[in-house]
Amino acid sequence: MYELRVRPQYPKPYQVRWAVGTKTHARSFSTKTLADNRRSQLMSAAQKGEQFDVESGLPKSELVAQQPQLTWFDHAKDYAKMKWDEAASAKGRATRADALAAVTAALVKDTKGAPTPAVLRRALTGYAFNFSEHRTPPPEHLAAALTWLSSKALPMPALEEDSELIRTALKALSTRLNGKRAAATTITNRRTVFNNALRYAVERKRLTANPLPSVDWSPPATDDEIDWRYVPNPQQAKALIDAVGTLGPRGEHLQAFFACIYYAATRPAEAMNLRESDCTLPDTGWGVVLLSGSSSRVGSAWTDDGKSYEERGLKHRARASVRDVPIPPELVRMLRAHIDRFGVAPDGRLFQAAQGGILLSKEYADVWKQAREVALAPHQLDSPFAEVPYCGRKAGISMWIASGVDPVEVARRAGHSVAVLYKFYARVLDGRREQANALIERAMRAVEQKATGA
Repeated sequence: MYELRVRPQYPKPYQVRWAVGTKTHARSFSTKTLADNRRSQLMSAAQKGEQFDVESGLPKSELVAQQPQLTWFDHAKDYAKMKWDEAASAKGRATRADALAAVTAALVKDTKGAPTPAVLRRALTGYAFNFSEHRTPPPEHLAAALTWLSSKALPMPALEEDSELIRTALKALSTRLNGKRAAATTITNRRTVFNNALRYAVERKRLTANPLPSVDWSPPATDDEIDWRYVPNPQQAKALIDAVGTLGPRGEHLQAFFACIYYAATRPAEAMNLRESDCTLPDTGWGVVLLSGSSSRVGSAWTDDGKSYEERGLKHRARASVRDVPIPPELVRMLRAHIDRFGVAPDGRLFQAAQGGILLSKEYADVWKQAREVALAPHQLDSPFAEVPYCGRKAGISMWIASGVDPVEVARRAGHSVAVLYKFYARVLDGRREQANALIERAMRAVEQKATGA
């Protein structure tokens, strides 16, 4: 730091000079007081050990203060873009965008002039957190919503300074657009995304620490065990499948589809992906289906190829995994009859939409709804009993367990881990445990009787 220079010939005669590395910097002031104050500021920063920028000559604290502060909205977009490129799962992209949208809409300075929650959510999920090559420019009202949010978004440091902001975000991710509480699984998934985004902020040095663990908040408890009041027994499952076959050409075409969900315990998306080449269908006896992937409808905005569905590997398995599931003669006959009558799609799929192409979840859900009206009693129709096609898979797995199939084999056929099987099917397995205990007790008695000579 040099002595103050006085140059009377200039409008601002008092000049402060200092050097950073080999570069000299200077700034002039109109009065000596202003110049002395600036010199004192620079000397104080140097005495504190602050780093100085060589090019501008400014202490780090001043340089940071002059730069526009990164907001949570900016960071959330960076995080979504990074994950979009890193993980190509369309379903994951959509889920992540939903979670970020719920949180980001809440992390604002104020709501003056805010668009409606529905408009803001649409703008965030459809544009701010969507990086599809097939995306079109946002309509004017959505673009305006994003502009509003950019002006109102909170700076990143605020998240560390005020824990109430984290609590505000947690409340937002726990609430649906209609103001009602979100489902427990939705809350848990959204919190995971929020936590991961905060961890990414620490990685990028935008936060010094993740503030989420320090907030006293717990996600809602979930009851993982299936509610068996609403799962059909074997007779009811068969009645529902039979009812599908009475619903005209569309129902007749999808009857074997629902039979796969029950008799082979496939997920609906796995049955949608089933091809003729995956099936071994002998004239008599048991057959086999090979499950190697699934087809899920996610919307063209989230896929790389612009299709409205995504072909993926088996759930929780490596992409190349194949699961072979033995199927009973009843399903073998139904699949053979289906192929004989309807043929297969050009790509070999057994089941296709009414107008050709991929079978959509809405189409088979509508058929299932009609089947419920045919097969169920009025009091069952008014309840969640067999409410969705997926219940057929639950019914099939529980039937296998109740029939005495080893839980390890049940888990393998269902594409579960044994731990997941025990987590969701505890009640059915408890019944099998009692039978196992009885067998062990019988064997122990036999040993005792042999030892005593009885």
